[in-house]
Amino acid sequence: MTIENGVRILAGSMVLLSIILTTFIDPNFVWLTVFVGANLIQSAFTGICPAAFFLKKLGLH
Repeated sequence: MTIENGVRILAGSMVLLSIILTTFIDPNFVWLTVFVGANLIQSAFTGICPAAFFLKKLGLH
């Protein structure tokens, strides 16, 4: 699996988890979705993606 695919899987999973937590636990979990979205936009402009950094540390290429 490539880093790019790993980032997509991680971001999608975080958004789905955030929706579940927002619905069933606490509405403030919507901020997790906001964070993920802002991070994706930031990485598109800067080329710096913290998720990619951590996935590289886990051994993805």
